[in-house]
Amino acid sequence: MEKLRNVHFHIIFAIHNLQMKEPKTIYLADDDQDDRYFLRQAMKAANASTEIIEVENGLELITVMKKQPGPQASLILMDMNMPKMNGLETIAAIRADTALSTVPVVMISTSSNSSLIEMAYEAGADSFITKPSTFEEFNQLGVQLTEKFLS
Repeated sequence: MEKLRNVHFHIIFAIHNLQMKEPKTIYLADDDQDDRYFLRQAMKAANASTEIIEVENGLELITVMKKQPGPQASLILMDMNMPKMNGLETIAAIRADTALSTVPVVMISTSSNSSLIEMAYEAGADSFITKPSTFEEFNQLGVQLTEKFLS
């Protein structure tokens, strides 16, 4: 009977922990609407309760994040090449802002040029990913990002 009580306690505790978890918020900055769609679908498939806020450039990202009430972002997924403020400039602005500086930033680019990757890490990116080319690769990316940054 004691074992049954322990199992029951652990189940109740696990359910309580799941209910107490904060919802995750991802900011997705990319000027390509199709890429945003595929990234959004992949992240939702990996974690349906995730809120995804989409913007088209780095300047819009900074503006929206500063105005957003509630919990801080859990993750930023950002394209390298965007108009108005590119990914490198945006990371520098995020890392310089004490309210935003601890949010993990994943730089995503069609390029796999080693000097660009190095520049992204030097600017403060937590990870650099070459954009997937198939829907299956996008889905795998969603799972990997969820496991690494949202678990």
